[in-house]
Amino acid sequence: MPTPTSAPDEAPFDVLIVGAGLSGIGAAAMLQERCPGKRYAILEARAAIGGTWDLFRYPGVRSDSDMYTLGYGFKPWLDAKAIADGPSIRNYIRETAHSHGIEQHIRFGHKVLRASWSSLDALWTIEAQLGGTGGTTLLRTRFLHMCSGYYDYEQAYRPHFEGEAVFQGRIVQPQFWPQDLDYAGKRVVVIGSGATAVTLVPAMAAGAAHVTMLQRSPTYVVSRPSEYRFAQRLQRRLPPKLAYWATRWRVIAESMLLYRIARGKPELAKRKIVQMAAQALGPGIDAAHFTPDYKPWDQRVCVVPDGDLFRALRAGSAEVVTDQIARFTEEGIVLASGRVLAADVVVMATGLSLSVLGGARIEVDGQAYQPSAHMAYKGMMLSDLPNSAMTFGYTNASWTLKADLTAAWVCRLLNYMERKGQAIAVVRQEPGVEAQPFLSFTSGYVQRAQALLPKQGARRPWQVYQNYVQDMLTIRFGRIADGVMRFGPKGKLP
Repeated sequence: MPTPTSAPDEAPFDVLIVGAGLSGIGAAAMLQERCPGKRYAILEARAAIGGTWDLFRYPGVRSDSDMYTLGYGFKPWLDAKAIADGPSIRNYIRETAHSHGIEQHIRFGHKVLRASWSSLDALWTIEAQLGGTGGTTLLRTRFLHMCSGYYDYEQAYRPHFEGEAVFQGRIVQPQFWPQDLDYAGKRVVVIGSGATAVTLVPAMAAGAAHVTMLQRSPTYVVSRPSEYRFAQRLQRRLPPKLAYWATRWRVIAESMLLYRIARGKPELAKRKIVQMAAQALGPGIDAAHFTPDYKPWDQRVCVVPDGDLFRALRAGSAEVVTDQIARFTEEGIVLASGRVLAADVVVMATGLSLSVLGGARIEVDGQAYQPSAHMAYKGMMLSDLPNSAMTFGYTNASWTLKADLTAAWVCRLLNYMERKGQAIAVVRQEPGVEAQPFLSFTSGYVQRAQALLPKQGARRPWQVYQNYVQDMLTIRFGRIADGVMRFGPKGKLP
């Protein structure tokens, strides 16, 4: 690890936020509103605002959640598109940062390498690598808010297959999309069946000679309108903020109801989802390609706006193949069934690699801290990790719903500590709480990361609910000093 260029030469910050994406900008806006006297900065490893929505540049990149809930609660989404494209989301985040005066607080090119806590000083010391120089710098803060997302920006999950070296075409990954790639008139194979794959296929089919989505197993895919008519009616009749609030709560209520039905009556939900897919596909395309062998929401359900994937399949510009890869050849891919897929371009939409706390090394009073050995408190804090919070969104709803709740709760905690004259806040795991996986998803990217993720508990406040209303009641109105959270002066962990 590089040696820091200098000792900290600034007074400690009250709060350091890591990440200038959707979560980090939202956390800063909330902090400015509810803790106006706090001095803060945002550390962003990259050179731009937007996080995921600035990193991803592959064709058709868009949200798989509606913007009425993926958008901030405090800033109405005014665009007509409910399912928005990546550039529109990036502009929304940048506009939020600009309109709230957050840009001046962002330190670009600051990648957090290590965060070291000292109980003696009640301070975090952050070692950040400076982009472009190779050097590092040290910053201190009283509170650390990790808003760096949950996956690794520097590497995606990339399986390797026999014969790749002889393939004469080009192999690319969506996370690192090459801007010089020209696929017009070419044969494309997209390997994968998740949100990225179902986005890429119709987008690339518009210009490619033919696109094949090659999947090992099916995923649930549902069509939703890209524009909500009820939202447009509300916008015509109500002031913008009220229309946004009403639309947001209708979408939340509908989503929670559908999720509850899916989990309570999985066979009914499966039958309905597959039936809708079959109708959208029309005759001649086997709905078996969209009939998974797991229950709805054991993995995330993919959304396609206005059925664009199904349209491409019906038109014949794309097809879906469910099979295993045997090997690559010079001309394409040989499948386990013996079929050969000719390809000029192969896109590896094979999944994400998760990263916990931005991949930084964490130390508490000189001892290495491993998140996987600890338990999450309300899905926002980790046991034995003082004066810190992490933002981790929902798997069955929009990320920002939980991010907004977390940002508001951090402000409540900071204001409570200031009123009570406390320097340290830490949660201690209670004895007898059964440990469970932090995420119950069976998706490959979650299963591959189980050894990195913290645990959750079988009961509150250690249970990670995938329920916005339940979390809202618990987080927004629950007591800060609940007996599990401990407070104390600097000098020693309480």
